[in-house]
Amino acid sequence: MQGQSQQQAYDRGITIFSPDGRLYQVEYAREAVKRGTASVGIRAEDGVVLAADKRARSRLMEPASIEKLHKADDHVGVASAGHVADARQLIDFARRQAQVNRLRYGEAIGIETLTKTITDHIQQYTQVGGARPFGVALIVGGIENGEPRLFETDPSGTPYEWQALSIGSDRSDLRDYLEAEYEEGISTDEAVGLALDTLAQSNDGELASDGVGVATITVDDGYAERSNEEIEAILEDHGLLASDEEEGADAAEDAGDDDVE
Repeated sequence: MQGQSQQQAYDRGITIFSPDGRLYQVEYAREAVKRGTASVGIRAEDGVVLAADKRARSRLMEPASIEKLHKADDHVGVASAGHVADARQLIDFARRQAQVNRLRYGEAIGIETLTKTITDHIQQYTQVGGARPFGVALIVGGIENGEPRLFETDPSGTPYEWQALSIGSDRSDLRDYLEAEYEEGISTDEAVGLALDTLAQSNDGELASDGVGVATITVDDGYAERSNEEIEAILEDHGLLASDEEEGADAAEDAGDDDVE
């Protein structure tokens, strides 16, 4: 009984390390991320591509209301996986930091600087009593000094830089696919196709145009989201277009909790 009570103490307290050096609440936050639908980020030669699975859980839900891709600044985009409310708070924080940098220094914030500012904010919630960690992971991509940069934030507050990555459900399988298929120096258009190919690996090889979001951040055009018509054309070119889009919505109806995406 004493061992169980000690285990519960480590389990409940975010400021208490377990004997083997673990913070259980942070690990639970990572589990929340794993329950979210997948998002993918790919760094191309001339930009960054973000793609997200945003299938509706019910045919009654408006697909446009599902937000997985966000514009943080003209040159920065963010994709999320995990608790939606947590993601919105962090993205609002990122937008404020981007605007503060423009007002204070008269220039766009660096992607690495922005990512580390976000992760510093996240890390504070892993060492303060009475609060819980953010149950969300973010992909932060954009252009810094004319070069594409791509980062991931973890619920522990650790930033990682990637050439290509996935977060959310089926992360390991999707990362294995990216490791096999990704090549340095690919164009943004090729990266869009690869991102959709990757998301299709966890969707029986098919995607609906309104069940996936794609955004690109390039030197010339900045942040831009692809329309459903553009996505549908790309899916058709790659042989990924679902034959019945309603089946895709029905399949997602029971996938995960309502507040996790």
